[in-house]
Amino acid sequence: MTIRNGMPASELTGAEWRKSRRSGPQGGQCVEIAHLPNGQVAIRNSRHPAGPALVFSSSEWDAFVGGVKDGEFD
Repeated sequence: MTIRNGMPASELTGAEWRKSRRSGPQGGQCVEIAHLPNGQVAIRNSRHPAGPALVFSSSEWDAFVGGVKDGEFD
C-alpha cells in the first residue's frame, strides 16, 4: 500500500488512532493521530474518521511538535 496525503484514513490499516486528552468529554472538534508502522505520523479529523488523512514523516512531525511547544503558532 502506498501511503499518501489525503488518502482515506480508513485505508491506513493497522493505525491506532489517539485523541488528545484535551478534547473534553464530548469529544469536541479535534484531531486524532496515529504513529504508523513505517515511522510516519497520520492525522485525521475526529468527526470524520473515514475522511482524508494527512501523513507526515517523523522529522516533519517532530518539527511541528517542537514549534507548538515553542509557541510558534500562537
